[in-house]
Amino acid sequence: MESLLDELAACEGWCEALAGEQTRLAALEGWLEEEEKLYQILPERGLRLNALRKTPLDRVKVVITGQDPYPGLEGAVPHAIGLSFSVPRGVKPPRSLNNIYKELAEEYGLVPPCHGDLSAWAEQGVLMLNSTMTLRQGASASHAKKGWEAFTAAVLSCVNRSADPAVFLAWGKHSHKLVAGIDESRHRVIRTSHPSPLGARKAGGDFEAFLGARCFSRANRFLEENGREAIDWCVL
Repeated sequence: MESLLDELAACEGWCEALAGEQTRLAALEGWLEEEEKLYQILPERGLRLNALRKTPLDRVKVVITGQDPYPGLEGAVPHAIGLSFSVPRGVKPPRSLNNIYKELAEEYGLVPPCHGDLSAWAEQGVLMLNSTMTLRQGASASHAKKGWEAFTAAVLSCVNRSADPAVFLAWGKHSHKLVAGIDESRHRVIRTSHPSPLGARKAGGDFEAFLGARCFSRANRFLEENGREAIDWCVL
């Protein structure tokens, strides 16, 4: 049974950078073991720190922040795979992801795929991080305020301190709060509404509507201007 500490040990670069978080992870692990006696917890073991495992610290170019994992199942297949906004192949893409694909179609002519697995982005340096990394199946936000938020803040702090400039795509008010401490003199933060159907076209005083913001091409332009390789957003 792979523990959170086991997962962290397998995350290149992150294990050393987050050494100070091991006590917090051990406490979360103990709490999760009790939760697992009563509930199905998502993502499954081995995928809870998948965002860190897929994207080593020194390769992070873009950060996409979400709130918590998808709580649903399709048959016996969990929607959550430890990457924000991503679902496994064979699972119908959620509505938020369909709007992400719609924006990519406008920017890059992407033909929307029939799946929602964004692992190829993670492997290019897109850190897809949920603020809360686990939940009870069927119960959104059920693991909020149990310690995950402080761990996520430590992850974002590592990227913020990195010598390499990165882009933070903050979609929705929850994500806007997560990136409040990012050094925007070195990094780029693009704030939009959430891509969900309820908010994708809404703008506010300090953020744009997600649809039409062209955040993917803007992210690539910043990366290229700072000597970093662009993301191929059409590789899915």
